[in-house]
Amino acid sequence: MTHSSLNSPTYLTPAEYEPARPLSRPSMLIGGAVAAAAIALIPAAALMAQSAPAPFTVVESGQGFGSLQAAVDAIGDGQGSIAIRSGTYRDCAVQKGGSVSYLASTAGDVVFDGGTCEGKAALVLRGQDANVAGIVFKNMAVPDDNGAGIRLEKGNLTITQSWFLDSQQGILTANGMPSRIVIDRSTFSGLGTCEGAGGCAHSIYIGRVAHLRVTRSRFERGQGGHYVKSRAARTDVAASSFDDSAGNATNYMIDISNGSVGQITNNWFVQGRDKENYSAFIAVAPEGAENTSNGLVIAGNDARFVPGLSRNSTFVADWSGHNLTIEDNNIAAGLQRYEKR
Repeated sequence: MTHSSLNSPTYLTPAEYEPARPLSRPSMLIGGAVAAAAIALIPAAALMAQSAPAPFTVVESGQGFGSLQAAVDAIGDGQGSIAIRSGTYRDCAVQKGGSVSYLASTAGDVVFDGGTCEGKAALVLRGQDANVAGIVFKNMAVPDDNGAGIRLEKGNLTITQSWFLDSQQGILTANGMPSRIVIDRSTFSGLGTCEGAGGCAHSIYIGRVAHLRVTRSRFERGQGGHYVKSRAARTDVAASSFDDSAGNATNYMIDISNGSVGQITNNWFVQGRDKENYSAFIAVAPEGAENTSNGLVIAGNDARFVPGLSRNSTFVADWSGHNLTIEDNNIAAGLQRYEKR
């Protein structure tokens, strides 16, 4: 069983990959706002069985549409949920306002395959809020090598139980937003590239926003760049797995580019053989300490190399000069706990 199995809603936690060991620091992130965000989508999702034959139905009105964009436009600056019938679509949409939930009738059975709007992404979001649940985004590619499943340019974003596969990027955001981004129980596989003239694309690339929170998610088989690159003022990554064993020319697993408060707790990391840069697993402020990292907690993680690989690397490489808390991590031989750079 893996996170990449589209028909399975069950996700492995890091402890399930090996004999269970007690986590020294339970994650403070699972539950609370994340659980509330996921649960909030359930009542709308339950109405999908009553949806009209049209592929895209605005749940509140019951009106069906032949295209995703038409359904988004019908909600406009208001608030609404779009029930999406099972199937594979080349559709894309630009959300220019309002609060919209994009809900799959069955998790993993709604696939957006290769269709992009504005040369950016399947969903280009410029509204107040967006919620995405149960959707697969794959094969997103555009000429500037930043093709993504979701491009967030304004507002808040919550993603639950979704898949981002075999694309240039999974999620890409703009800078300078007071946005809060929550990602839970989702999979990022076969993403990233460093082939473009503008630099690398990544599995997740979060710009200068207020808060990124990732829980119970899986990152695997990266094709370049970082698995998580965040410039957010606060970054929380908990109870997730980073399986780089089949990665290709990848870099850091978590790159907190400009420093951040928050926590990286109870995650499982495996560094693979094929690396563009294997010098560190987690990088803090490698592009300058714009944000404070005082109090950033990195604890309860398991970090190792793929079986049979012997090399030297650093678990946390720190350019910030701030006071980090790094404790209770289980790290493999050859892996230095911390290095100030």
